[in-house]
Amino acid sequence: MTVQRWTDEMLDDLASSTIELRESVTELRESVTELRESFSDVRESTTELRESVTELREGFSDVKENITEIKDSIDGLRITSQALLQVAAQSQRDMEAMKERQAEIEQRQAESDQRFNILLEEVRFLIRGNNHDS
Repeated sequence: MTVQRWTDEMLDDLASSTIELRESVTELRESVTELRESFSDVRESTTELRESVTELREGFSDVKENITEIKDSIDGLRITSQALLQVAAQSQRDMEAMKERQAEIEQRQAESDQRFNILLEEVRFLIRGNNHDS
């Protein structure tokens, strides 16, 4: 009886750990999804910024008297677009890092599942052994 109670507790702990690991993987997947959405927002902002630059260029002939102001605006837009491109590049690197982390977690999950199955088989073997000894 003591061995079976200890084994049940061990299985409960292992099941709890597996559930926690699966919840962690789910949270990581949600984080990756949020990161992808953020990256999509950055892409949209970059597109909008490029469209704004195009509109400025089209309207350039109408504001020849204000060339200095337009140059300042274009410089500001270039700085902003560079910053956005840097943010987009960083987001890309972060997303790739998250994919690598996700792959590692999935690998650890698979290994954990494998260890769980081995332990489960060992527990079943012990339980069968106890049943035959009774």
